[in-house]
Amino acid sequence: MKRLLKGLGFVLLAAVLAAAIIGIWKREEITRLLAVNSLFSEEKIVGNFSNMDRAFLHVEVPRGDGPVSDLPRGAEAAMPGGYEDWVQARTVTAIVALKNGEIRHEAYYQGTTEEDRRISWSVAKSYLSALLGVLLDEGAIGSIEDPVTQYVPSLAGTAYEGASIRNVLNMASGVVFDEDYLDPNSDINQMGRAIALGQSLDDFTRGLTESFAAPGETWQYVSIDTHVIGMVIRGATGRSVAELLSEKVIAPLGLEQSPYYVTDGESVAFVLGGLNQRTRDYARFGQMVLQGGSYGGVQVVPQAWLAASTAASAPKEDGGMGYGFQWWLPKNAEPGEFLAQGVYGQYIYFNTRLGVVIASNAADRGFRGEGVSDANIAMFRAIAAAL
Repeated sequence: MKRLLKGLGFVLLAAVLAAAIIGIWKREEITRLLAVNSLFSEEKIVGNFSNMDRAFLHVEVPRGDGPVSDLPRGAEAAMPGGYEDWVQARTVTAIVALKNGEIRHEAYYQGTTEEDRRISWSVAKSYLSALLGVLLDEGAIGSIEDPVTQYVPSLAGTAYEGASIRNVLNMASGVVFDEDYLDPNSDINQMGRAIALGQSLDDFTRGLTESFAAPGETWQYVSIDTHVIGMVIRGATGRSVAELLSEKVIAPLGLEQSPYYVTDGESVAFVLGGLNQRTRDYARFGQMVLQGGSYGGVQVVPQAWLAASTAASAPKEDGGMGYGFQWWLPKNAEPGEFLAQGVYGQYIYFNTRLGVVIASNAADRGFRGEGVSDANIAMFRAIAAAL
């Protein structure tokens, strides 16, 4: 009996040691998974959105070695009626409003500061669109009419076979992908857990095999289309998106601090929503776009590409906002009015007629409420008129 008990003791000890080793080995993955599960909780969301690098794998997008570009300050503009109530209701954390390249209003809320590098969510999609335009102009990618499988052969046999680059730019791939952030079992949340566990976003994408429509037939917002754009860029160039975005788009802007991308376990950038940077630096990118792709005397992004990208070209017929190449157009948009938009209240709003760019960040857990997006755009329009 003693021998048996001694043997069982060794087995138990071995099991405990094995569990401890596995626990240490998987500690980072478990930490990231816990971070995903509490990412949007009321008590943590503000801090999480300014510190994504604490919880997730990430890679720097070098700002380059040039000087910080000047954002001159003009006279502080009086904000329109209802502004303070809007800030509180929408849990705004930062706003930088430019008029003709001058800062006319800048404010930080919820205990955040000007130095916070804030998560972009889907505002990052518009950055990727700009990068694609540069690569098209340079000839690295032949045409947006090319099939995505020309640059990513591994997508053959998936739901993306037959889709063109134009289709994924327009969110018209026809691929089945559940974008419901409030459903823990949705595709978008499964993808978040895959990132937390250090899995491959490329593998996740290749696992999508169902379609609800033929490519180009109809619009449906599926963020995984943007990941496919990133796959095309990497396949065409043999380089990472972080490296290319740094060289082609970020470095010419003279940002205050290098942005960073959240990545998967293979150091592939989470291009559909993982870019993080200071709000003033979002405004610098916006000013470049407002100026037709020119910044500091350098043509950063082709003007013709930006004009095409911010036109309502997607096959979208629901009467709501228009969609271009990873850019949004408000309802009843006037010429030159468009925006980049991300979940939980991230925006870069443009009104070229007024010479206005507004970069705004938030941690708005009610962002999907009825009329919220319309109310945000109405506030941006009111701010633009007040500058």
